[in-house]
Amino acid sequence: MSVPLFRASDVYEAVSPERALEAVRDAFIAYARDEWSMPPKVYVPAYPAGDFRAMPAHGGGFALLKWISSFPGNPSRGMPTVLGTVLLSDASCGKLLAILDAASLTALRTGAAAVLAAETLGRPDASSVAVVGAGVNGKAVARTFVARGRRVAIADLDRARAEAAAEELGADVAESQDEALAADIVATVTPGKNVLFREGSLHEGQHVSLMGADGPDKCEIAASELARVSAFCDDWGQASHAGDLAHAVEAGLLAREDVTEIGAVLTGDSPGRRSPSEATAFDSTGLAIQDLAIALAAYEVAHELELPQIDL
Repeated sequence: MSVPLFRASDVYEAVSPERALEAVRDAFIAYARDEWSMPPKVYVPAYPAGDFRAMPAHGGGFALLKWISSFPGNPSRGMPTVLGTVLLSDASCGKLLAILDAASLTALRTGAAAVLAAETLGRPDASSVAVVGAGVNGKAVARTFVARGRRVAIADLDRARAEAAAEELGADVAESQDEALAADIVATVTPGKNVLFREGSLHEGQHVSLMGADGPDKCEIAASELARVSAFCDDWGQASHAGDLAHAVEAGLLAREDVTEIGAVLTGDSPGRRSPSEATAFDSTGLAIQDLAIALAAYEVAHELELPQIDL
């Protein structure tokens, strides 16, 4: 038996940023309606260097397993921070259908989720947009904003990296990180080692998509600040144990009834932003259902691509 292999370039060719956003939106809705399922993400720590994650999902007649790692020090070794593989199977018989590069798939769904949350929870009249972090996933978020017709300012501790990303994407370079963090819509895509939003820092009407704190001991916002604003997440069970929310929950500042899952907003079962002056924060930890959505979007056009085949 042979199965198609989607290399990173193939994944990007198969799934545009706008297609990714559409697929991720549909996945959040299907998950909120209990049409798709997702067992808990399993972390395999390899600290302080990094960690591995195993992420399964099932939906739409398909099943997926994502094995991915995050090693922030890899760029200094000439290696990507994120490495991994995705297996897509037929859920009716178990047949393996495709093998996909995980890093590109992760970048696409990260960009899609950040922008979807911003469009769902941000003010309709929000004018300034910034992305903090110009790594692979940060660039994917900026690329998705650009694809949606937004002018984006990029900030990074390495200004040369921000300038290179801006030139590649047709974006701007923020004058400073503080300027970027003050935009009407902000997406933070950092390693999650430092708090970017301290207590009282989010201004009225602002929205932030927190994309970097996707594991234990990571954070991009102070727990007290997350509790002060209107909090949303991708999945309560996962985010309350391994995201920015985990710190607020552990401190007793937030409970389940204080946080809204974005899927419930998209289905109309829960309200999103309630007023123009409300500040909103979306805690994203990255869900396997999002990976399944992107994998299916790629697989549906596999016949249009010249993909290498892997003999099993």
